[in-house]
Amino acid sequence: MYKIETEAKGLVSHGVNACAGCGLELVFRNVVQTLGEDTVVIIPPGCAALFSGIDNVTNMKIAGYQCNLENTAASAAGVRAGLDAQGNTHTTVLAFAGDGATADIGLQSLSGIMERGDRVLYVCYDNEAYMNTGIQGSSATPYGANTTTTPAGKPTYKKDLLKIAIAHRIPYAAACSAANLPDLVKKVKKAKDVDGPALLHVHTPCPTGWAYPPAKSIEVCQMAIETGAWVLYEYENGRITVNRKVKELRPIRDYLSLQGRFKKMTEADMEVLQKETAARYRELLASEG
Repeated sequence: MYKIETEAKGLVSHGVNACAGCGLELVFRNVVQTLGEDTVVIIPPGCAALFSGIDNVTNMKIAGYQCNLENTAASAAGVRAGLDAQGNTHTTVLAFAGDGATADIGLQSLSGIMERGDRVLYVCYDNEAYMNTGIQGSSATPYGANTTTTPAGKPTYKKDLLKIAIAHRIPYAAACSAANLPDLVKKVKKAKDVDGPALLHVHTPCPTGWAYPPAKSIEVCQMAIETGAWVLYEYENGRITVNRKVKELRPIRDYLSLQGRFKKMTEADMEVLQKETAARYRELLASEG
């Protein structure tokens, strides 16, 4: 591996050109710092591309490159195979991509590494739309959310990426949140040591696309957990564990009302989402063990 010279303290520069209040920066910084310098990161076009940089300018101290939008996982598998061929089994190969590059155009590539058992740590930072190109809706956009391609609110539910991963019977998959960094760091450490593919699905707040004040990012993300809109859980060697149990879920309205993207939802829409959220939470609790 080659060394990258930078004045940054830590592995990611302390000044990056992300939007104010961007949850992605917080997630990327903690993931990379936890994995350490012996890491290669693959990043597709998207909000995270600002970390891989332009030409010879980079915001990170680890090796990596920017792939195409649809082949993040395949690119990571190629890097893993190349390192293994050199006898290097110690370097972590990190794929770091958004929900569009993961759940939509890159899903086939992701399925491939999970089916083959490639030793790649895949992190999906889920800000629930194509934020970098104009806030277009993705299959990870939640029901009722306003985007430039769903101006009246998305009429379908959010794709359950972790269920897809679990169906591949990979060794480790987990849901994380920018609002709970200790939980994220713990799961990154687990995923790093997995002998095979691991997927971390991280709820990543976006003030620009979700339409809330930048200072409220963690509050909004935490409210998603309190209402059951986002559940922290993990799948490890065939067992599901809910890591953050909420004794009594708060009304989904408490989460939706913090964001402008749900302003077009009717009372009937909110009731539909409330029932779906509660049912999904009960299903996860019932599947533990």
